[in-house]
Amino acid sequence: MSSEGDVVVPQETVEVHADAAAGPLTVEEALEIVLKKALVNDGLVRGVKESVKALDRKDAELCVLCETTEEAGIVSLVEALCKEHQIRLIKVSDSKKLGEMAGLCKIDREGNARKVVGASVVVVRKWGEESVARTTLLEHFGSQ
Repeated sequence: MSSEGDVVVPQETVEVHADAAAGPLTVEEALEIVLKKALVNDGLVRGVKESVKALDRKDAELCVLCETTEEAGIVSLVEALCKEHQIRLIKVSDSKKLGEMAGLCKIDREGNARKVVGASVVVVRKWGEESVARTTLLEHFGSQ
């Protein structure tokens, strides 16, 4: 029990967001966070057919394209649509990594990605919530 001389100090709880990392984000880290947030908020389109439809309708904020896609026609089509409609385009080198970032995998108990399916094109239709990662990507496009 407390005596009369003790002072009770209320404790404050401070929320720290996951994107408030210990340093500046790289473009790849920011892209991964943005894709996860878009997936959660139902703003992510995966696959060539759906992505081309979204790009053609101008219903896209960002397009992520895998450079090592086997079909050269896919790369040229997506690049042309992005250029025509002024949609931001980022190219990544590995389709498996893009598939993992877009949620095309199973997550085991330890949190590791298993059974990763490669993705050639991913389109962000809705960003989701405001974040440091989104700001980092927009600054990246602004500096180009």
